[in-house]
Amino acid sequence: MPVTKSAKKKLKQDKKRTIRNTELKNLLKNSVKTAKKKLTEQNLQKAFKAIDKAAKANIIHSNKAARMKSKLSKKAPKKIEKTPKITKKTSAKKTVKKAS
Repeated sequence: MPVTKSAKKKLKQDKKRTIRNTELKNLLKNSVKTAKKKLTEQNLQKAFKAIDKAAKANIIHSNKAARMKSKLSKKAPKKIEKTPKITKKTSAKKTVKKAS
């Protein structure tokens, strides 16, 4: 057990970081696994997002992240069925000049 005040604080910080890192690792593993099983655009996006988060948090090296993303995109078919995106139509607003 830590004795000094700074050592106690360090222990708390380490516990928090360990929890955060394990959550990110699990998210990474699960999202990559689902993307490998069923290659859809949404699954690939989730996997890429998880890979980028893990690389940013130094859980995996940036080169490993690039390798993983490359592998996934190679396995994906050339043309993935895209879900239609709903776009909002913007109406042109008229500006009214005030007479002064």
